[in-house]
Amino acid sequence: MCFLRLGCHSDKQGKSPYLATVFCLRDDDSFTGDRLYSVKPCNHAGTDAPLTHRQPETDAFLVMSQQPFLPFSKPTIDEATISVVGDVLRSGWITSGPKVQAFEAQLSEYFGGRPVRTFNSGTCTMEIALRIAGIGPGDEVITTPISWVATANVILEVGATPVFADIDPVTRNLDLAQVEAAITARTKAIIPVYLAGLPLDMPMLYSLANKYNLRIVEDAAQALGSSWGGERIGATGDFVSFSFQANKNITSSEGGCLVLNNAEEARLAEKYRLQGVTRTGFDGLDVDVLGGKFNMTDIAAAIGLGQFAHIEKITAHRQNLARHYFKCLGSDFEEKYGAQLPPADFENSNWHLFQLVLPERQDGLPARATFMEQMQAQGVGIGYHYPPIHLLSLYRAQGFKEGMFPVAEKVGRLIVSLPMFTAMTEADVERSVAAVKAVLKAN
Repeated sequence: MCFLRLGCHSDKQGKSPYLATVFCLRDDDSFTGDRLYSVKPCNHAGTDAPLTHRQPETDAFLVMSQQPFLPFSKPTIDEATISVVGDVLRSGWITSGPKVQAFEAQLSEYFGGRPVRTFNSGTCTMEIALRIAGIGPGDEVITTPISWVATANVILEVGATPVFADIDPVTRNLDLAQVEAAITARTKAIIPVYLAGLPLDMPMLYSLANKYNLRIVEDAAQALGSSWGGERIGATGDFVSFSFQANKNITSSEGGCLVLNNAEEARLAEKYRLQGVTRTGFDGLDVDVLGGKFNMTDIAAAIGLGQFAHIEKITAHRQNLARHYFKCLGSDFEEKYGAQLPPADFENSNWHLFQLVLPERQDGLPARATFMEQMQAQGVGIGYHYPPIHLLSLYRAQGFKEGMFPVAEKVGRLIVSLPMFTAMTEADVERSVAAVKAVLKAN
């Protein structure tokens, strides 16, 4: 006998039985059953109603009709932060002001006293770092094909040439051996990306940079709260860029920050974020560099401050969710379902994402799109991070093509991100895993 916790549902006439997903339990408490069955209407919500088995719908996947849709990510803003944002709006100072200064001070303290400047995105942070480093036309910058396209776009924005290196198939981050092989006399910098919050081997990265006299712009957009060897990402190194976009562990709605090396770089960053302007006295104004409009508002900084107050708790919660994912998926998951798990790193990663690399399909259907569609039918949202940058039209036009970075191309075609966000519970993880197993088993 299978049981399902029911609420009262009917059609507009109140006559039709409710179609719902059946989860039957095996002896080991694992879920089975992935078809739709008719269920007799209940008299009141919350009853354990026995199922009336009828002919299941052909090729139907389970629909989580009894539960709200589980997105792959969503922000959590507490009431205290909402109240402070209201105070900012009432204050009359809504653009860059005291909240921005306070946010920068807290971030600086977090990174061991290094200079930190905030911006309106985690994209302009990287562009400005490249400009401060003097990188421009004729220079090459090496980066990964598996990232949000902004990582490569900023190289084009400063007039430099993006050079890609393939990724490690396990970590899905840059393969440093491939990076070294790509270095030429024109190479001036490396932009490593810490995918899902997992850093590269930092000593190896900086040893390589020192060997060839290269600047490093760490794309740590997903890595606030991550570490390497017990040191926080951002506390050491060269330029370190973080994002506070809506789906990041800490959000300011939109925004980012750049960790710099000294006061001179910090002052130059301030110029670049606001039209290159230097003010003196009551009315002195000069512009000596070409800047943009990249400043963070006090509204965004107020959200960031409210979020940042909970960073340790948020990071610990995400690590616990990741542990529960591994537990629920089981030690035989890869062998049984053919999907590749992420590295089980609970020392360095902030677990911004929990990602799988899907198995190839044998029926000719696109593996990721089909998986996402079937997961959505079960009420579970799926993201993907990322398609290979070098195969996007803008980069194909520069001569990149299939076959150049085979590991990145496979990962970029098959990688998916399972639900992972601050408000998630272990029950949400269990629901996500049950859906993953049902879909992969059916395929």
